Amino acid sequence: MNASPFPGRVTTVLVGALVGAAAGILLVSAAGALALEIDGVFAIPAIVVPMVCGVVVGAFVMPGNSRSNSR
Repeated sequence: MNASPFPGRVTTVLVGALVGAAAGILLVSAAGALALEIDGVFAIPAIVVPMVCGVVVGAFVMPGNSRSNSR
């Protein structure tokens, strides 16, 4: 019997959220380097939006599938 894909799915969602949050933090850091002041109105969505995108991508990525052709 195959194991339930739920734990793998949760892991990919969490990894997607972490990668998205990291991308958002880099975006805020880059914007802070270019501007004198970054307020919360920009910083919060700049971190949350990539994090949500990472969650969505992680939810649709099937764990254990790869494109390599194992023979």
